[in-house]
Amino acid sequence: MSPLDARAAVFGSGADTVSRYVDILASRGIDWGLMGPREGDRLWDRHVLNSIACADLLPEGSSVVDVGSGAGLPGIALAILRPDLRVVLLESLLRRANFLELAVEELALGDRVSVVRARAEEHHEVYDVVVSRAVAPLPRLVDWCAPLLARHGRMVALKGETAGAELAEAAPLLRRRGLVGRVVERPVPATDEVSWAVELERAGR
Repeated sequence: MSPLDARAAVFGSGADTVSRYVDILASRGIDWGLMGPREGDRLWDRHVLNSIACADLLPEGSSVVDVGSGAGLPGIALAILRPDLRVVLLESLLRRANFLELAVEELALGDRVSVVRARAEEHHEVYDVVVSRAVAPLPRLVDWCAPLLARHGRMVALKGETAGAELAEAAPLLRRRGLVGRVVERPVPATDEVSWAVELERAGR
């Protein structure tokens, strides 16, 4: 299957938009230092597809905040895949926030994707889902993100093979925070790879 066919198979009507996003990552994303110079050939598989592997964990119509969004992964990729989501890209660094604002404008996602320049600890909204990818060790991430969770909300942290170890390390903190967690393994669409995430919810939900 060609890359264009794969994008259509995975993203459907969003195939053209995700292609433009990959082009933005491969050009401005690398030029601005948000993506490594050697990542150009791996943007689609390693970054975009990996970011949407756990998309089925986000309930229909959710409000979503992508903490430490960086170049928009996973938030922009999820927004393109799932037009039902309302996504906030939360990023504290000016250069990255500027990149995100340009990307959202160029991809015409502004009706349901917004950029907020702030640290998670400074942000006081709550969301149905808090997502993150390669931001910080889970205990630190929980401290930052738990206040952003709505009462019925869930946190999805994309972690790779370290997911189980990080969940075990965070267990005492999760008990204090009234959270329960599990490791979720999902196939990465259109590849032979798998991805792992830690999913956290409030105990007794």
